[in-house]
Amino acid sequence: MKENNQQLATIFRSMADLLSSQRANPYRVRAYRRAADALLTIEEDVASVAQRQGLEEIDGIGADLAKKIEEFLETGTVRAYEELKTPLPVEVKSWATLPGLSDSLVTYLYFRLGIRTLDDFDQLIRSHLLRTLPSFSGSEECLLQAIQQRMHGRER
Repeated sequence: MKENNQQLATIFRSMADLLSSQRANPYRVRAYRRAADALLTIEEDVASVAQRQGLEEIDGIGADLAKKIEEFLETGTVRAYEELKTPLPVEVKSWATLPGLSDSLVTYLYFRLGIRTLDDFDQLIRSHLLRTLPSFSGSEECLLQAIQQRMHGRER
């Protein structure tokens, strides 16, 4: 039964489409599409391949995608896909207009780092962790000023 292959291919295609709409790295988008195609072309159920630990032998499946396949086989879902599908709260989404931020970076901050409020975000910047993220292109000082302005504007 190759139902798992079909479901995973659908999830990976959807992830590629969502990532593409967020202007994510094109190589990453292509990797998900290749993985979807590969899952549809193999002759056996991907669960059997996973049992014998042969996922990475499938053309187009590397360690990261193999982990996502195993997660799906264990839980019936892929957390990264659920995160991509879940829209950001309106206020959080508006952070992308702050200096040096993009939609994809805001999404990463929210889902991966758990930054939920401007106060959380302020602390993150002051810890200088934000500057270590390759997708941050702004000045910490300018960003802190913009956050302070937003926080004070909200209090009025």
